[in-house]
Amino acid sequence: MKLKKIFNNNAVLVLDQDKEKVAIGNGIAFGKRKNDLINTNKIEKLFVMKENIKLQQLLSRIPEEHFLISEEIISYAEHYLGTKLSEHIHIVLSDHVSFAIERIQEGIHLPNKLLNEIKILYRNEYDIGVWAVQHIREEYNIDVPIDEAAHIALHIHTMKLQGGDYRQTIRHTAIVREMMLFLLEEMNMNIKEDDISYQRLVTHLHFTLSRVNQYELHEMDEEMFRVIKNKFSTSYNLTLKVTEGITSKYGIQFPPSELGYITLHIERLKKC
Repeated sequence: MKLKKIFNNNAVLVLDQDKEKVAIGNGIAFGKRKNDLINTNKIEKLFVMKENIKLQQLLSRIPEEHFLISEEIISYAEHYLGTKLSEHIHIVLSDHVSFAIERIQEGIHLPNKLLNEIKILYRNEYDIGVWAVQHIREEYNIDVPIDEAAHIALHIHTMKLQGGDYRQTIRHTAIVREMMLFLLEEMNMNIKEDDISYQRLVTHLHFTLSRVNQYELHEMDEEMFRVIKNKFSTSYNLTLKVTEGITSKYGIQFPPSELGYITLHIERLKKC
């Protein structure tokens, strides 16, 4: 395994069996020059990625300690979730973490308006984000806002092998927040986000959007739907009001069965 390029003291590009690979290891490049042999015992991670060029560019542009702390977060996440993440996580998370550290050190804080929704919808990923925030705080002695836990959680979620598209996840989460704010205002209610009925409705709305997008819908008996519509007419009218607003703004169509389920969740929320 020959050294082809040094990115920093802990990351190098090597040639292994005619394949370019990125090798990571503590002090792996110390005292080395191009074409030197690499001690494989020093290799902690070896990347053979479709996006090797992007990874090489990233390693050349961000501080090596930013990449290493991102790798620690990724390792923690994979252990916590019990699954491997997409290889693309090594690029997107390192890039995000590096940028976050730099702007925080410059006194720039970006609040995450979707914090509460992310905390509810992606509990495990959010817990990982909280760990990551604390880890960065300790390593850099900087005041990392908890909003960063939500940003990291979304990256972790969408990099799970079946996590979904990052932009679509953001879009759905933002729409859910918009619907919840509208409903609470219309109902003149102030409910904490840790309330179980609040969390159930947030979760249902999120998966409703996912099902509508993928044409995977819960079916409800027509007679049962009529009963719900008549018995909980106030909640049903509120359901119509919020869903028609979303349909008008985003073009998302809600079938009758989903209107029935949302009505039941709103009725439950009213009893808090």
